[in-house]
Amino acid sequence: MNHRAQLHVLREFFFSQIQGEPIYDPEGNRVGKLRDLAIRWEGEGPPRVTGIKFAKGYQKHIPIDKVEEMTHDNIRLVGKLKEEDLIPLQPDEIYVGKWLMDKQIIDLKGSKVVRVNDIKLFWVKSGDRKYVIPMAVDIGLRGLARRLGLEFLFKRLENQYVWWQFIQHLEERTAALQLRAERAKLDQLHPADLADLIEDLDYKKRTDFMEDLDVEVAAEAFSEMERDTQIEILEHMNDMQASDLLEEMPPDEVADILGELPEAKADALLNLMEPEGAQEVRQLMVYEEGTSGSLMTTEYIALSPQITVTEAFAQLRHLAREAETIYYLYLVEDDKTLSGVLSLRELLMAEPDAVLRDLMQTRIITVHPQDSEQTVAENLKKYDLLTIPVVDEANRMLGIITVDDILEVLIPDRSSLETFANFFVSKRTVRG
Repeated sequence: MNHRAQLHVLREFFFSQIQGEPIYDPEGNRVGKLRDLAIRWEGEGPPRVTGIKFAKGYQKHIPIDKVEEMTHDNIRLVGKLKEEDLIPLQPDEIYVGKWLMDKQIIDLKGSKVVRVNDIKLFWVKSGDRKYVIPMAVDIGLRGLARRLGLEFLFKRLENQYVWWQFIQHLEERTAALQLRAERAKLDQLHPADLADLIEDLDYKKRTDFMEDLDVEVAAEAFSEMERDTQIEILEHMNDMQASDLLEEMPPDEVADILGELPEAKADALLNLMEPEGAQEVRQLMVYEEGTSGSLMTTEYIALSPQITVTEAFAQLRHLAREAETIYYLYLVEDDKTLSGVLSLRELLMAEPDAVLRDLMQTRIITVHPQDSEQTVAENLKKYDLLTIPVVDEANRMLGIITVDDILEVLIPDRSSLETFANFFVSKRTVRG
C-alpha cells in the first residue's frame, strides 16, 4: 500500500510577486523581506525551495520549514526567528533570483535558448509539511511586463512557460545541479538543433558549454555550426579540449577549419592531435582552395581486390565506423593503386565466396587533386555519382569527394535542390 501523503496546491504565484515582500514572525514583528529563494535539485522532477534569503549582505537564510504561510504579499513564520535556526547556502543550492532570473537557459523541448523573465511557484502541502516548488520559468513578454508592474497592459497575451523538466541551465554556479538525466536529454538532441542552441549563446557561454558536452556529441554539433562560430569557439577553448574535439571530426572538415585560424594556433592544435590524424589533416591543408584536393576526405572504404565477399563484410564491420560514406567500396592494390569500385548493393547481392576482383567495375571516373571544384561538380552530375575518387598521376588513391562536399559549389544559396535530385536517387556507380 502506498502511504505517500497527497500533495495539495494551496496557492500559485510568481517569484517577481513575492520578491521584496515582508516577512513576519507570529507576533507580527517584521524580521526582513524576501530577497531570494534558495533551491536544491534532488531528482528529475522540479527542485524544492530550501530557504529564504531575508537580509542584504547576510549569507544565511531561513529554512523553508520555518514558514507557516506564504502569499503574494507577505510571508509568516512558524515561530520567533532565532540565530541558530538560520542556515548557510549549501554547495548544491542556488539562489534563483541571482542565478536564474534574466539568465539564459536551454529549453530542451523546444530546442532553443531562452531567457528567464519570471519563475512560477506553487505553495503546497503534503501531510503536515508546507513548502514551495518552482514549477516553470516564464520566458514570455507577459513575464517581463509583470516584473515591471505593467502586466495589466498584456493581459491578452498567454504566459509562455518552460516546465522544469525541460530546462538545462548554463550558469557556472548551477553546474553542481546539472543532473545526469538532463545531460542525457541534451545529448539526444539532433546535432543541428544543438548547434543552433550553442550559436544563440554569447561567446563565453558557447565555449563553456562545448567543453561540458560529451566530446562525440560536441563534435557532431560543431560540424553543423557556421564557420565564424567554429573559429570563435576554438580561439577561446582550451587547446587540449579543442584538439580532442577536432580528432572526432572528418579530416577534410578539420583542414578547412584550421586553414582559417592563425598559423600558430593551427600548428598548436595539430601538435596536440594524434600523429596519424594530424598528418592526414596537414596533407589536406596543402591543397589550394577551389581545388578538388581541398574538398576531399581521406575517410573512405578501401579493400583489397583479392578478398572474398565474406571477408569484405568482416572488414566492413570495423572500417564503416570511420568512413564518411559506405555507398561505394574502393578496391586498391598494396601500393594504393586504384583497381576498381564496387557498390554496397552489388556486394550484398554477390555470392559469399566470390572474389571482389571478379565483381568490381574497372572503368572508374576519377579526378586529380588539382582539378577545379567545377570539374568535380560536372563529373558528379554527368555520371550520376554520389562520390568520386581523387587519385594522383600514378592512379594512387588519395581520397574521395562526396555530393555533400560539393553541394555548396553546385548550389551556393541552397534555395533549390531539384536540379541535383538525381544525386540522391541514383543507383549507378559509374557509367561505362
